[in-house]
Amino acid sequence: MANPKQNSDVNYKVIAENRRARYDYAIDDDIECGIILEGSEVKALRGGGSNIADSYASVEDGELWLVNSYIPPYKQAKMFKHEERRRRKLLVSRKELSNLWNATQRKGMTLVPLVIYFNHKGLVKMKLGIAKGKKLHDKRASDAKRDWGRQKQRLLKDAR
Repeated sequence: MANPKQNSDVNYKVIAENRRARYDYAIDDDIECGIILEGSEVKALRGGGSNIADSYASVEDGELWLVNSYIPPYKQAKMFKHEERRRRKLLVSRKELSNLWNATQRKGMTLVPLVIYFNHKGLVKMKLGIAKGKKLHDKRASDAKRDWGRQKQRLLKDAR
């Protein structure tokens, strides 16, 4: 998921991760996009405590929006406070936007935020997944595969 070069960079930092997304959805493709934020939101993200688990993205009127993401209030902001759960505009190219719109028009496809992070330049970026919801039997298959992987690692560790 993350580039090893980015992890060694001092500016790269994961802010919030949607771990449940890979369990609930089959991720077909992912895309990096920017976010339009206010100053107090960026400062609050540096402090931590944000959440994207219940959020989603949607294409409306030719623009990409992040809906229901939580950024905690910044305590030191006196005059210019931000709304914690406001809609935030996501920045992508026109070609990527049309691809995302086409993907969401297909049956069952949705745009799920996977991770928010500071990139190597210190800018806030979001990795957005184009996903299809999993059925219960698909989730059970994923659980069985993960459990088998763990059991296999234990067996290999004991064999040494």
